[in-house]
Amino acid sequence: MRTRLKICGFTDVEKAVYAATLGIDAVGLVFYAQSPRNVSIQTAQKIAQALPPLVSVVGLFVNEQEDVIRDVIDQVPLNYLQFHGDESGADCRIYNKPYIKSISMKNGLDFDALFEEYHDASALLLDAYHPNAKGGMGKVFDWDLIPKERSLPIILAGGLSAKNIKRAIKIVMPYAVDVSSGVELEKGHKDIVKMTAFTQQVQEGDRETL
Repeated sequence: MRTRLKICGFTDVEKAVYAATLGIDAVGLVFYAQSPRNVSIQTAQKIAQALPPLVSVVGLFVNEQEDVIRDVIDQVPLNYLQFHGDESGADCRIYNKPYIKSISMKNGLDFDALFEEYHDASALLLDAYHPNAKGGMGKVFDWDLIPKERSLPIILAGGLSAKNIKRAIKIVMPYAVDVSSGVELEKGHKDIVKMTAFTQQVQEGDRETL
């Protein structure tokens, strides 16, 4: 199975378009004012309009007000919503759009309850837990916490880079991987060389697990 690839946190058109030429499946745009990767609606529109066909656009929100999310949806052609806060399943599904729910990987998570709560999610995105941040910290969590039996597709995030992604694919066998800080020069500024290397390592990892 081919591992799908999402790169999150683009802030300029050029880097997003370049990533699309590498064959990534999805571009993540952050609509969270406290993030250094936050984009305006105007920038998000430009990025979405510049992408080639069949590259999905994912809008990331963190405990955002409903009217704010609907305003973004009205102006930016998002294929998926990604909820990175404490949103319930009911909170996620009121927009009638496919959604991804991010889960902070704390010890003792009840995955059966999570699979039930977000039963209609397109996927669960598993990220490292941090008490004061909502993703993008470049921290790896214990992949052994991920259950082998899954009723939803799993997107692996958290501290991924070209150095560890092949091992991650071999151990976790996720439906997709999501990278942000691992392909940056600094927060909010993607690096062409790192994106290229990461994409190549994902493809090699897939070949090695066939």
